[in-house]
Amino acid sequence: MAFTAFRGMKPFSQLMFSIFIVISSFLVFLVVSLVIAIPLFGVDSVLNLPLINDFNNPESINILKYFQVVQSIGVFVVPPFILGWLFHGNIAEYLSLRKNINFASVILVFVLSFTASPFINLIGEMNENMQLPGWLSGIESWMRTTEERAAELTETFLKVESTGGLIFNIFMIAFLPAIGEELLFRGVIQRIFTNWTRNYHCGIWISAILFSALHMQFYGFIPRMFLGVLFGYLLVWSGSIWLPIIAHFINNAVAVIAMYMVDKGMLSTEIENIGTTSDSYYMSAVSFLLIVVFMLMIKRQNNNEMKNLIL
Repeated sequence: MAFTAFRGMKPFSQLMFSIFIVISSFLVFLVVSLVIAIPLFGVDSVLNLPLINDFNNPESINILKYFQVVQSIGVFVVPPFILGWLFHGNIAEYLSLRKNINFASVILVFVLSFTASPFINLIGEMNENMQLPGWLSGIESWMRTTEERAAELTETFLKVESTGGLIFNIFMIAFLPAIGEELLFRGVIQRIFTNWTRNYHCGIWISAILFSALHMQFYGFIPRMFLGVLFGYLLVWSGSIWLPIIAHFINNAVAVIAMYMVDKGMLSTEIENIGTTSDSYYMSAVSFLLIVVFMLMIKRQNNNEMKNLIL
């Protein structure tokens, strides 16, 4: 007998219930991960978790990476499947996992991920240089401190010496977020707000704003929101969650590999400045035009499935 108690919920109730499921899943995974961490890292390490802030200590980094993986699974990967079953019954259909994508669209997404870099770099630079009014100096100081702390942690995660470490980083920073964040934000949250507003554009932009805000990295808010918008339109125009998952994975994996190559001296750090300097602004303009062209090409290659995203 099908469990249908949650299938008639209004969008607002779905949103509140989704938050409840995400928090509950996080707490369950946190408790289980703490239990598993005891034999893995030792009782002393687990008891001193709040004090783990020595980024020069390999054991601390291993523990932080362990909990990062657990958090990704507990917060992003598992809840969408629970919600898909409760809200619809057919998880694959609810999360838009069923429709296949054509090879040409995958190629376009791959090319798009590279051609978008100069424009993403430019808006990232503009976002990073933003300044709040003087009367908000306290908030700005807190934002800067939070951003620097997040950047330090990310840099520590990315600094690996072996190929195995690189592969694990791709799994942790590219694969898991691509699957989990797209299933939650595009598969669930975007659908809820699309149904709520009866407008898929609103659903895309609201979920993209929430997607960026949840990362709590204020000086990277705009480029991350922009990527969320691109991922949202990829879902609507293709009718398949697999296309934004692939785009998300490529974007993160390229960044991980690029930072690895920079650290090894195989790539210049100047790559991060393409599109942000006076002699490369034209590349940002070209990049934006190519983003529009490639997105429209992807739209034309796929059937317009937006009506199926509103249930």
